[in-house]
Amino acid sequence: MTETRKKTMTLLVYGELCKVRISLFSACAALTGFLLAGHEFRPEALVLITGIFFLACGSSALNQYQEWRTDSLMPRTERRPIPSGRIESSHALVFSITLIFLGSVTLLLTGRAVATFLGLLAVIWYNGLYTLLKRKSAFALIPGSLVGTIPPAIGWVTAGAPFSDPGLIALCFFFFLWQVPHFWLLILHYGGEYEKAGLPSLSTLLTHTQLSRIIVNWIFATAVSCLFLSMSGIVVTPLINYTLFGISLWLMATAIRLLRHAGEVTSPYTLTFRMINTYMFLVMLLSSLDTFFI
Repeated sequence: MTETRKKTMTLLVYGELCKVRISLFSACAALTGFLLAGHEFRPEALVLITGIFFLACGSSALNQYQEWRTDSLMPRTERRPIPSGRIESSHALVFSITLIFLGSVTLLLTGRAVATFLGLLAVIWYNGLYTLLKRKSAFALIPGSLVGTIPPAIGWVTAGAPFSDPGLIALCFFFFLWQVPHFWLLILHYGGEYEKAGLPSLSTLLTHTQLSRIIVNWIFATAVSCLFLSMSGIVVTPLINYTLFGISLWLMATAIRLLRHAGEVTSPYTLTFRMINTYMFLVMLLSSLDTFFI
């Protein structure tokens, strides 16, 4: 193997440790909050998304360090960098702490100390409270999903908008609701692995059909909460509002399909999982575009 190939492979492994796609999502969520609050793209937005990306990468890497022994017990996660032996756990720990430090310092450059405070709060909530709680309760995701509301809130306050604005409440509420069905769809498919690894799982408390019905209810709630973005006045362009309404109906139609196949071995888990992620991406994109039509 050439030296260049070795470096490329190492970079890819560390990118896997950081869960780059999820970290990019967090940065996009922060940017969405920034644009909806500030109604324009300013230079500090670049500093914001860089800081959030570093923090999210560091938090993800730290989470994999915390859970590598459990990850080694599940087929879905046994090939992650630490349990597979591609990265030593001590190296992963140092790497994660470095990224968290860089992210915190970068957020300070926005000129909003509250941005750094909220960023560190997200790390503490995710890597502290949630990571410990999910070893004890099958419902740990509910408080854990509050972490997802922090990136858009950081973007919001970095743009100079107040915490008291009803638009921020609507935005954070939407991000909170979306995360629950997003992760419970994983339980629907991989619940047995969680059980074998000794983790509390809803699959031990509910049947496949019951869990499917609960997930569908949360998906419907997510779709409805999207409309609050229009009602709160942070998305005002008629065409974008109509489009948000349309894709919300589309998401609910997808959820109904999951309900129709509840309990079947061939339940359309993968389709629903992809659709709800695509839906969130479209909502962030459309909401951000609204900024440029005002």
